[in-house]
Amino acid sequence: MKLKIWQVDAFASKPLEGNPAAIVPLERWLDADLMLRIAAENNVAETAFFVKTGAGTYDLRWFAPNREVDLCGHATLASAWIIFCEIEPALNDVRFATRSGELVVTRGDAGNVMSLPSADSEPFTPPAGFAEALGKALGGSPPKELHISAKGGAGAKALIAVWDTPEQVKALELKADLEQVALQVGAGSVLATAAGGGQPYDMVSRFFAPHYGVPEDPVTGSAHCALTPFWARRLGKKSLKARQASARGGDLQCTDDGARTIIQGTCALYLTGEIEV
Repeated sequence: MKLKIWQVDAFASKPLEGNPAAIVPLERWLDADLMLRIAAENNVAETAFFVKTGAGTYDLRWFAPNREVDLCGHATLASAWIIFCEIEPALNDVRFATRSGELVVTRGDAGNVMSLPSADSEPFTPPAGFAEALGKALGGSPPKELHISAKGGAGAKALIAVWDTPEQVKALELKADLEQVALQVGAGSVLATAAGGGQPYDMVSRFFAPHYGVPEDPVTGSAHCALTPFWARRLGKKSLKARQASARGGDLQCTDDGARTIIQGTCALYLTGEIEV
């Protein structure tokens, strides 16, 4: 069986930046184990599979290299970009039915705009020594604050770790024991973040998810579903310019819209091809 495949760099103005996503359109669903093996072979943060269900409507699923996930922002943005460019170029918006409900992506002059469910967070008092262990696992000082968000997928939560400065976040270095440290408190991922420190960014972050086979994700739309309302409350503003400070890096324009987080970003095509399975 031959399948089309595109690899798209999301939240990028040109190839080799942002976050790569593999996009595989299907006529009908494959066995989940086969989709997981394709995702493992692609070995990018997420592979998105979608099946058309009507005019401008699709069922959409996302697979990390080692499991199916509940929500992936960058692969949603990349999937819509492929649909707009290659599959249904007359569309102005596309609706995806997903494990996280209906997600809508709309064409925009400065990048396509997607609406994702927001994720609440709350302060978290860790066990004794946990903050120090987390700082050590990330090659830095302990974070000054910890919060837990329901966002995380596959039954695991996300840990929001706050540092004082963007420079501290940028200097973090993933260590092998991060997964085990985070799982002590039921967290499948760690969102390391700080206030942006002034123009042009309101917030800076990095996203580590070794539990999902993704040691560090370059630019993470779903993480900003938790970070946007978190920083919007603190900074007293609804619209935020975000920088994910991974080695590849990426910029996101985020808006806190209550139950929804609105994220805008651009995409760049890296690869077009065909796979045989």
